[in-house]
Amino acid sequence: MRAFIFPGQGSQAVGMGSALAAASPHAREVFQEVDEALGQNLSKLMAEGPEDELTLTANAQPAIMANAIAVLRVLEREGGIRLADKADFVAGHSLGEYTALCAAGAFDLATTARLLRARGNAMQAAVPVGVGAMAALLGADLAKAQAIADAAAEGQVCTVANDNDPSQVVISGHREAVERALPLAKEMGAKRALLLPVSAPFHCPLMQPAADAMEEALAAVAVQSPLVPVYANVTAAPVVDPATIRTLLVEQVTGMVRWRESVLAMQEAGVTEFVEFGGKVLAGMVKRIAPDATSTSLVTMDDIEALVKSL
Repeated sequence: MRAFIFPGQGSQAVGMGSALAAASPHAREVFQEVDEALGQNLSKLMAEGPEDELTLTANAQPAIMANAIAVLRVLEREGGIRLADKADFVAGHSLGEYTALCAAGAFDLATTARLLRARGNAMQAAVPVGVGAMAALLGADLAKAQAIADAAAEGQVCTVANDNDPSQVVISGHREAVERALPLAKEMGAKRALLLPVSAPFHCPLMQPAADAMEEALAAVAVQSPLVPVYANVTAAPVVDPATIRTLLVEQVTGMVRWRESVLAMQEAGVTEFVEFGGKVLAGMVKRIAPDATSTSLVTMDDIEALVKSL
């Protein structure tokens, strides 16, 4: 069995999608459709930068989605591969869950782009700049990371945001609390703790205003049943019901991204092969979570052509 997976924030880079767009009209179509949906030349920003503008949450989220969907579109149109025939499940990390839903037909491309623009704006606006922070704890599992976060909180918000893999957990909350967690992490047995260069404290209760905004945005769009089940971040379980998908996407804004558990659950369901679209981060996590599974990253035309030959 096979899962198609889609990366989250941090996968953006100036130049992303440029070679694929040059090689394939189907990739160019995706970028053009996203540009039109947003009323912005996002594809130019992706191709040329500047990097600080591309990194802004409101730009990075639709850009990462567009790049991944372009890879999928090329695979489908030029490789003759249908997602419903070759993938048993889809999943994505944080904003990648929207990409996964788009890939599986729950949202159309324009709707997904507009939702991610709204999500990026709402997440950025939820907490004043400088009030929140996030930190990666390396060499700490979920239980250890939660203990570190609890010890650092001291009445403020400090909680696990991303359970990425057995050796990397991200915490999020008030800046003072997250900064207190850094020395505590080493005392409590983590190998390393470092602040992340993010503009807001994602996936923690401080994001509640953004969750409220996304509840309103999602209520206004059509959600179709996906072609294959989607493993949701907040439950690490498959979902196909449109109403449940809406609810879980709202919960996802403040909830923990249970990526490690999601990969294990897919493996337990029979998945032996994971294919990442438009990035190279999740494939590495999969190797650390499920060493027996195979994981492949699709970024270039060569990557796509190699996969087509193997399927």
